[in-house]
Amino acid sequence: MASTGVNVLRYSALGAGIFYGMYHQAKLTSAAKLAAINREYEHKQQLIEKAKAEYSKSKLPASAKTESGGIIRDPNDSRFDLEAYLNVVDAENL
Repeated sequence: MASTGVNVLRYSALGAGIFYGMYHQAKLTSAAKLAAINREYEHKQQLIEKAKAEYSKSKLPASAKTESGGIIRDPNDSRFDLEAYLNVVDAENL
């Protein structure tokens, strides 16, 4: 039969192991929750950046939307802007 001191030592080790396991599990759980919150925040931040880029792209003036950065000089083109064309011609004549 085991002595009283050995039983106390066994149960103390068992209790310490249980408390350590609970502490370690709580630590892992909180780290996982924090990582999930950070991933969600980064995803929202990326969505905001995409929305800002799309909004600024949709609000560009007509002359800035052309591929070369200039204006469309062909009056038969559906994107032809007469006002922008006249402003550029006026600036060239100065």
